[in-house]
Amino acid sequence: MRKTKPYIIAEMGVNFYDTAKEMGISPLEAAKLYIDEAAEVGIDCAKFQSYKAGTIVSKNSPAYWDTSKEPTKTQYELFLKHDHFGVAEYKELCDYTHSKGMDFTSTPFDYASADYLYDMVDFYKISSSDLSNIPFVKHIGRKGKPVYMSVGASYLSEVDEAVRALKEVGCKDIVIFHCVLSYPTEPKNANLRIIKTLKNDFPDVRVGFSDHVAPDDTMMTLATAYMLGADVIEKHFTLDKTLHGNDHYHAGDPQDFKKAIANFIWIDTVLGSAEKTVLECELVPRREARRSLVLTRDMRAGEVIKEEDLMPKRPGIGISPKFTKVVIGRKVLMDLKEDTVLTWEMV
Repeated sequence: MRKTKPYIIAEMGVNFYDTAKEMGISPLEAAKLYIDEAAEVGIDCAKFQSYKAGTIVSKNSPAYWDTSKEPTKTQYELFLKHDHFGVAEYKELCDYTHSKGMDFTSTPFDYASADYLYDMVDFYKISSSDLSNIPFVKHIGRKGKPVYMSVGASYLSEVDEAVRALKEVGCKDIVIFHCVLSYPTEPKNANLRIIKTLKNDFPDVRVGFSDHVAPDDTMMTLATAYMLGADVIEKHFTLDKTLHGNDHYHAGDPQDFKKAIANFIWIDTVLGSAEKTVLECELVPRREARRSLVLTRDMRAGEVIKEEDLMPKRPGIGISPKFTKVVIGRKVLMDLKEDTVLTWEMV
């Protein structure tokens, strides 16, 4: 797996189905186009979703998304539109993604998907919706691969239960994502400080952020999440935010991801090192802007220095003012003019 920080996941989800329809190409061709664009931007991982409508939801489950953006009235109808891929298609997408230098994963929503994805995914991703599905969480955790798990719409006790379940079955590489299970998430509900909460309460796992806030011009939501400590960033990916469909209206397009990555690079640049030391760029300013003990009058050799004979002035090339009490009472060893910067050879 790639080791980028933050590690960036483009959630392709099922957006490519709408792109395929818009462009008059097959969903598989559209999915590969999404992978191409993600690779071009520099994204680390392409993530899909693996499910069948009949195993994920009962037929009368109501919509919980913004129906002005996605008018489908039941979850079953929506999932039925986007459940056409199986083992062969995901294997082809896995190989294609790896050929582009990116990692590959897909969120399984049933046991069959979790099993056939084993030979493909670089890690498993568990949806917020399955956080309380502890038998399923354990089934995935037993497989011995890293598990990334979103914890949206949950209490801290439920997060703890799911993390414990993974550890109980031997899963050692765990990432939990702060996530708000609302599409789109209003900025006021993003609650990014939860990233800190998760890092404090679960110090032995990594913490990420799965974003459902609509992109802004500066991509500050993701930048803020990274500054708060998110090691992994996940966001829905689209080639056209104006397309009708379940996830386009809160997804980021390639330009949005470019901005986000540029922000991450800038943040790393300005954060720099935690070691407090004098930087090379500060050496000359340090010397010229600090103060030295300077004579306030002409003095002859042998005269004793008094407190009123000294004043701290720039530059800092002489005796530091912190040695004022050491210098007072000493004799000057040579004739010195007023405004002389004192050095230890002079006293």
